[in-house]
Amino acid sequence: MLVKSLAAFGLVAPASALLRFGCSQLVIERLDPLVTPGLAPSPHLHQIIGGNAFNVTMDPTKDISKEATCTTCQFSEDFSNYWTAVLFFKAKNGTYHRVPIIPNLGFEGAQGGMTVYYMQDGLANYQQSSKVTAFKTGFRMLIGEASYRSKPQAARFRQITYTCLQTPATRFPETMDFPTKPCPAGIMANVRFPTCWDGKNLDSPDHMAHMSYPETGTFESGGPCPATHPVRVPQLMYETIWDTSKFNVKEEWPETGQPFVWAMGDTTGFGSHGDYVFGWKDDSLQRAMDSPCYVNCPTLKTQSVTAMNKCSVPKTVTEDVDTWIPELPGSSTGV
Repeated sequence: MLVKSLAAFGLVAPASALLRFGCSQLVIERLDPLVTPGLAPSPHLHQIIGGNAFNVTMDPTKDISKEATCTTCQFSEDFSNYWTAVLFFKAKNGTYHRVPIIPNLGFEGAQGGMTVYYMQDGLANYQQSSKVTAFKTGFRMLIGEASYRSKPQAARFRQITYTCLQTPATRFPETMDFPTKPCPAGIMANVRFPTCWDGKNLDSPDHMAHMSYPETGTFESGGPCPATHPVRVPQLMYETIWDTSKFNVKEEWPETGQPFVWAMGDTTGFGSHGDYVFGWKDDSLQRAMDSPCYVNCPTLKTQSVTAMNKCSVPKTVTEDVDTWIPELPGSSTGV
């Protein structure tokens, strides 16, 4: 599970920690224990990675690192859960097909899933020299708004973007809305979370108010945290590569424009969002953030791709999401 070529990403040896690791798929189904706990099915379909303590309620009083018995992530002490909405292709005839997920460069063999980052200074600062406070047991957050459909709305979230992959190594440019042309190697959906915590609340009613962006600039530019949220935490980032290559024949695209749609019915891309429930075992994440870890980390236990792929949870919502379907899951029920 080592990254084959750090040079491919412009990465050089740092002074401190940056974690970049792969996680296989845990399950794909309509559950969202952060936004709609206890509701099965949830309003739209999600793809989930991480520990197998994931369930419909995710009791915030429980330490999921103690509840889980396996994880789909490379670092076997990480039982956190990470999830996003699922991407669909809408054909000219109005039917939908779920877009498959492929692993990132260097993580070949993983079954679907995402690449996860925990950064001290963002990828632009190779030294990674800042100190950050790891998330605490019970911590959870959300970034993005599933109902947004315009750029002014989405501008509230500074770093939720897309990359149209010309090759698997493409990283720029990034856009806030869906690419409008076929992407030869797929579409990468990038979700970066806020990096300033109020230091008190492990969650908030909207799952966002206890977090903030820097007072000025961005995490990468070293902007200071506001007085209301003074604690600097790692920047959590997701990369999901949606394999849109099999849907790149423009003759099959709807006449109305680009054919990709998020599970909640968003054809603009502005409704992209990500959910996070912390579940690192004991102080393992803080130890990693305080150590000279770069991509791989000798202070953390690493498991094989086979072990990652083996971890899963059974589906609790039974519905067809893997063939051509006439409507998005949930659209006919209003749930």
